[in-house]
Amino acid sequence: MTSRQKNILIVSITFVILLAIFVAIVLAGRIPMNDDYTVGNTPGNLNNGGYFCETDGKVYFANAYDNFGLYSMNPDETELKKLNNGAVSSINAAGNYLYYAQVSGGSDDGSVSGIASAVRMAGIYRSSLKGKAVVGLDRCDIVSMQLCGNYLYYEKYDKQIGTSLDKVRIDKKDRQTVAEAIINPNCFLDGRIYYNGTAEDHYLHALDTSTDTDSVVWRGNIWNPIVQNGYVYYMDISENYRLCRYNLANDVVEVLTNDRIDMFNVYDNYIYYQVSSSDSPALKRMLIDGSSQELIREGVYQNINITSQYVYFNAFNESTPVYKTYTYGPVNVTTFDAAREAALANSDPKPEEDGEE
Repeated sequence: MTSRQKNILIVSITFVILLAIFVAIVLAGRIPMNDDYTVGNTPGNLNNGGYFCETDGKVYFANAYDNFGLYSMNPDETELKKLNNGAVSSINAAGNYLYYAQVSGGSDDGSVSGIASAVRMAGIYRSSLKGKAVVGLDRCDIVSMQLCGNYLYYEKYDKQIGTSLDKVRIDKKDRQTVAEAIINPNCFLDGRIYYNGTAEDHYLHALDTSTDTDSVVWRGNIWNPIVQNGYVYYMDISENYRLCRYNLANDVVEVLTNDRIDMFNVYDNYIYYQVSSSDSPALKRMLIDGSSQELIREGVYQNINITSQYVYFNAFNESTPVYKTYTYGPVNVTTFDAAREAALANSDPKPEEDGEE
């Protein structure tokens, strides 16, 4: 082989190596896309703040004992780990990523450990499942958010403009306003966002996320719909916010309870709901057909979040203590002591440097 041929060979090999490195870098920075029907969290959890989210054998939650910092654990409350500082809500998870809203924050003394944290502005963030490589997707205040396939749909609030429904792709591309209206995106199923109207009507609407076009599904008078297994569970505005369900196939309404309710969450075969009453308020549960109603705890509670093993809630206007009971088993209300102990024991994590925002 001549020296000229050797030089050509060396240049060719070098070019191939550099090309391979370049391709590897590009692929490493690419965010894998989800299935179009991927859902980030249950609508019931998101309607109650989205403080707990379960996926692939892990629960990600906002620890109220630690300024609502982001934590992870097993469903049985073992292996608690602190992932990030800053108060989070509307937690979504799918694939290798977490998506959540964060208020302005993380002050220097915002955690139990007192260790300084990076200050981030209010907005929507994406991170790895370990809370690393945090990337801001939009800097804004939000009301609620749901992962719908490859897009995050979120109610965005602006002091001057008001509330709009916006979306951004999970790789931070194609950010746009979908509608200049109040649209709750939390109930996403089979490519459609189901929501109640708030301006001209309170009908059940559906937003087709493939085209972002709206249609009326049912002319009811509803609030906070949750669609599951062919039924729409909702609060009946015309009848003092009692809890009902509507059969989409048969056009039949069933009254589940005549109690006025403040909020509810549907999970598998159970509904957990807060009864609004001046003399006997209480958190209760029943089966999804309205049977087997039973008391969970007397008083006024909020933020009813459900995982495969526990239901979590707290007293109105009191972030702690966080209470819990078994999702399926007998009622046995205790406090979420594992979260309190983790908040006291854990020092702040040192996440990787944030990604470009």
